[in-house]
Amino acid sequence: QFDDYAAVNTINLEIEAGAVYGLNGPNGAGKTTLIRLLALSEQATTGDIAIDGKTLIAGQSNPEIKKRLGFLPDDFPLYNDLSVQNYLEYFAQLYYIQPQDLSARITEVLELVNLENKRKSLVSELSRGMKQRLSLARTVIHQPRLLLLDEPVSGLDPIARIDYCKTIKRLQQEGMTILISSHILSDLEDFCTSIGIMEKGRLVESGRIQSLYRKDMQQLSIVALNGRQELEIYLQEHPLVTAYEPVNESVENQSVDNPSSEAGQFAVMFTGDDNDAADLLSILVQEGIRIKEFRCVPETLEDIFLKLGHQQTA
Repeated sequence: QFDDYAAVNTINLEIEAGAVYGLNGPNGAGKTTLIRLLALSEQATTGDIAIDGKTLIAGQSNPEIKKRLGFLPDDFPLYNDLSVQNYLEYFAQLYYIQPQDLSARITEVLELVNLENKRKSLVSELSRGMKQRLSLARTVIHQPRLLLLDEPVSGLDPIARIDYCKTIKRLQQEGMTILISSHILSDLEDFCTSIGIMEKGRLVESGRIQSLYRKDMQQLSIVALNGRQELEIYLQEHPLVTAYEPVNESVENQSVDNPSSEAGQFAVMFTGDDNDAADLLSILVQEGIRIKEFRCVPETLEDIFLKLGHQQTA
């Protein structure tokens, strides 16, 4: 709590070892403060934090916990006058990596972030993407049990972001527990095992990604080359259709054989399962409606986020 403002408010969170937990939410939601609490950069006003079986003791340095942490803030520190090699050597020695292991470990992390050919380069000569990858190498050089990443792909171009996410996946495969915050939901969806959504200091949703998707409803995309009005009637009367709306209607969807016929595309909210959807398709075809497309549109994390945001403001 900062004065009268609770930046992180009554959060109860447990992350399993080996999980990749994605933290999402708008600016000011409390993501960075939560990560800084876990990184021991902030002290909780009240509450308990335990990492890898060790409980944080308020007012103490907690060195045993710090040894198990890797923390990469969004304003990662860099020393531009050092070479990449010297930069990593400096941080490796801060973590008491033994001299006989130093060279091999630096080689390992440079290979991990694909910067082997920049070993002798000055940090100031690196691109932004290379600097962020170097900062990740510095963060994992002591092989932490828990990796905390605050907006690590912010400001990267698409190619650099893809490369960075590949590195995160590799760390995941090696068994590291990772908590990562990002505004880019598609990145989280790609490799996170679980996700939490924060709003105004609270965790409004948390769980495995698959459990967040609605199991009781799916969205169908139906494109018909003719019989638009008849299709609408079937959608209105079907007991498993809860809502529908026309989308992207254009003459391009008109039937070649009968250009004057009505074509249409609809987004349909459907509460049935795959068998029910197949029955609906069969009925439409039997009634003479020429179906160009009939498919399920998978729900995305963006859909979940918007849905939860609407629920919070309703």
